[in-house]
Amino acid sequence: MEHKAPEYFLSLWKLASSSRLMAMLHGGWGEGGTEGSQGQFPLTQNVTVVEGGTAILTCRVDQNDNTSLQWSNPAQQTLYFDDKKALRDNRIELVRASWHELSISVSDVSLSDEGQYTCSLFTMPVKTSKAYLTVLGVPEKPQISGFSSPVMEGDLMQLTCKTSGSKPAADIRWFKNDKEIKDVKYLKEEDANRKTFTVSSTLDFRVDRSDDGVAVICRVDHEALNATPQVAMQVLEIHYTPSVKIIPSTPFPQEGQPLILTCESKGKPLPEPVLWTKDGGELPDPDRMVVSGRELNILFLNKTDNGTYRCEATNTIGQSSAEYVLIVHDVPNTLLPTTIIPSLTTATVTTTVAITTSPTTSATTSSTRDPNALAGQTGPDHALIGGIVAVVVFVTLCSIFLLGRYLARHKGTYLTNEAKGAEDAPDADTAIINAEGSQVNAEEKKEYFI
Repeated sequence: MEHKAPEYFLSLWKLASSSRLMAMLHGGWGEGGTEGSQGQFPLTQNVTVVEGGTAILTCRVDQNDNTSLQWSNPAQQTLYFDDKKALRDNRIELVRASWHELSISVSDVSLSDEGQYTCSLFTMPVKTSKAYLTVLGVPEKPQISGFSSPVMEGDLMQLTCKTSGSKPAADIRWFKNDKEIKDVKYLKEEDANRKTFTVSSTLDFRVDRSDDGVAVICRVDHEALNATPQVAMQVLEIHYTPSVKIIPSTPFPQEGQPLILTCESKGKPLPEPVLWTKDGGELPDPDRMVVSGRELNILFLNKTDNGTYRCEATNTIGQSSAEYVLIVHDVPNTLLPTTIIPSLTTATVTTTVAITTSPTTSATTSSTRDPNALAGQTGPDHALIGGIVAVVVFVTLCSIFLLGRYLARHKGTYLTNEAKGAEDAPDADTAIINAEGSQVNAEEKKEYFI
């Protein structure tokens, strides 16, 4: 096939020459020929394709009088002359051929295919149009380096993300906890093929315990990725000393109640079983103070449990502790409910007084309880009723005493008035007469006592 190639290109050259001749004959020479070729211009567009993709090169002519069209590559090799393939390249295929359009496709495009392609319209003179084929280099999947596990809290970490093969140079961005980190270093280097680039970015930061388990992401953005960036991820492992906190089961411990103290410890590696102490020494009562895992369970509290309890947690990085001051409070006294006598409750007191000539006075007192009183009322009810009865008896006795004294005085005054007039008589007869006169006067002056 190779020895026929010159003949093949020679036939194409003859065909092109005949096309030029026909164009001259059809257009004529001079002014007429110029008018015939006016409006015949090939139109092309630049094309951008991703490496490995397929590029479509299209050449159009709005007004064409059967003049041939031709596509040639950056090396000025003819690819297609009208519908006839000139270059033996299986990647190049005819898409459409007519007097108004010539379109070809180039599949599996490589970086070497990039350049300026020419569409020629064989008029007199030949008219051409250029189309630039841009091939985008796809960046390789990024790689993160510089991480050594584990990292101690407070250390300075330096991570580097690198990607090669991008054209133009790719952009690298860093994210931690979905938040972009701006303060990074960026380096771009040209590859050996002098077409693509290797891009690297370095991230420096000091780690702490909050970075443990965090994903650091390196993201590569490039127009060849069709808005789907490539990412590399590194999960951080940070070792740190334990953090300790004591949590009581109740905020107000009381005597006789149980109490659980929980030692909450966090660290990496995970802390070993915790150590409980009281006032700097061992727990004084192991029977009541039971340690279960990270919990200290005091079965029932008393005043001797007052003191400072300490929880210590240790891992391979270091040791940490927390303290809890226990104050056992007294159990509050439970007050008995006070019984209030309803307003409808009454107390009836009956008093009988007998007055005799004897100086001795007797009093009999009886009381009747309210039938509505509650059966459970004992102490406070008796005291109240007893007080009422005592007051009534005292008032009664005072009334009797005053009444008796008043009656005694009134009787003496009555007898004295009857004898009035007899005291001044010289002898008995006169006294009797005066007494009788007094009785007569007494009928005139009658004194009534009610």
